[in-house]
Amino acid sequence: SPAAERLRHILGEDDTTQTPTIFTEMDTLQQDGEELEWKESARWVKFEEKVEEGGERWSKPHVSTLTLHSLFELRTCLQTGSILLDLEGYSLPQIVEEIVDHQIADGLIPADLKEKIIFVLLRKHRHQTKKPIHRSLADIGKSSNTPSNRSPQVNLSRSTSSASGIHRSTEDLRSRQSSSLGRLHPAQSRSMNDISDTPSTNQLKNKFMKKIPRDAEASNVLIGEVDFLDKPFVSFVRLAQATTLGGLTEVPVPTRFLFILLGPQGKTKSYNEIGRAIATLMVDDLFSDVAYKARDRGDLIAGVDEFLDEVIVLPPGEWDPKIRIEPPKKVPSAEMRKSVLNLNELGQMNGSAGGAAGGEDDELPVQHELGEELKFTGRFCGGLWLDIKRKIPFYCSDIYDGVHIQSISAVLFIYLGCITNAITFGGLLGDATDNYQGVMESFLGTALAGTVFCLFGGQPLIILSSTGPILIFEKLLYEFSK
Repeated sequence: SPAAERLRHILGEDDTTQTPTIFTEMDTLQQDGEELEWKESARWVKFEEKVEEGGERWSKPHVSTLTLHSLFELRTCLQTGSILLDLEGYSLPQIVEEIVDHQIADGLIPADLKEKIIFVLLRKHRHQTKKPIHRSLADIGKSSNTPSNRSPQVNLSRSTSSASGIHRSTEDLRSRQSSSLGRLHPAQSRSMNDISDTPSTNQLKNKFMKKIPRDAEASNVLIGEVDFLDKPFVSFVRLAQATTLGGLTEVPVPTRFLFILLGPQGKTKSYNEIGRAIATLMVDDLFSDVAYKARDRGDLIAGVDEFLDEVIVLPPGEWDPKIRIEPPKKVPSAEMRKSVLNLNELGQMNGSAGGAAGGEDDELPVQHELGEELKFTGRFCGGLWLDIKRKIPFYCSDIYDGVHIQSISAVLFIYLGCITNAITFGGLLGDATDNYQGVMESFLGTALAGTVFCLFGGQPLIILSSTGPILIFEKLLYEFSK
């Protein structure tokens, strides 16, 4: 396909460069009373994690399920929006202004919307590390004293000064914003920049940082709807150098990519699905390589087309979309898709490329092939000896791994499950054998048999006890002996 041919040239130029792992965060614009803020709604390292309903906890990692419509809409957004590759930016206010200036220069938005868009994009970000009820007294005081300082319907006047250049310093930008807003109503004269310049304490102490590789870079997706736009405001940005943008990201990871989608009201679900689509693409191994090496808009669209070639569609009505797909135990290798030799085979067979196979696919066993543990050895107890050899490296860990506070409930359950059966059948055996074999003998027999089985069977958490046939056998044996 044309997309595969284009990716062949993009990825074949420098295969020695290892692209960093991408951590993607999606924030949605929300209004809390009279305040506008960006709230974290999902994150990706390899798989998706959503903020559960109520905003109190994260969901388990799961495979992202996207709609085909959202992928086609994303492709349209990349075709019609602004694409800024290798943008020189060192602070969020500077980056945001250059994005808006680029949109105005391309005629995508009128100049009188510049201040409103900048005002919205520089609102503070609330991450999932903070619970919604945790608000500082300073923020409460600001919202009570200036009830309309963050309303999306503020009547911002057009600034009389224009941008002096795309490489304006952050101090210059803030002074220009202050002079522009100084002519507004006193309740609206706060600084446009409401996002912190440095990572907060919660960001630095976030335990989720342990799950992110050291060389990782961030991709931030900002999705929101406002009342002053008639058509979507879309921008895809790749920074020349990854930069830590203060409180923008949940963890203090430098940001490399930005995707912004602001649109008219009434299409919240559509905007969120587009945001999930670009976030899922950014953590895809092949598309992330394309995003780092893309030279123009066409390269990004080719990456989307290649992703569409590999997508598998689940028919509606034949599966429950509320059920989240668990991540596979072994993630398939992406080398098949990345291989230049196999890129021209994309789209011929979904999920399997023609030609010579490579990567880890050759190591997968043939269907119905017997494993090593089931093959005939030709020696006496040969299979048992092989089982012991495989078990020895993990023998001790199987025992002491259970000495954990999370295993207490399971240990107590197994203990009670064994002791109740021993008491029950011990009492019945006592009646049947004139107390020659009673409760205490049942305790001792269960303990010895359980210990032997746990040591040699490798199943320490299992209920072992007497049964009905054992009771009948013991009664007959006692009568015969008597």
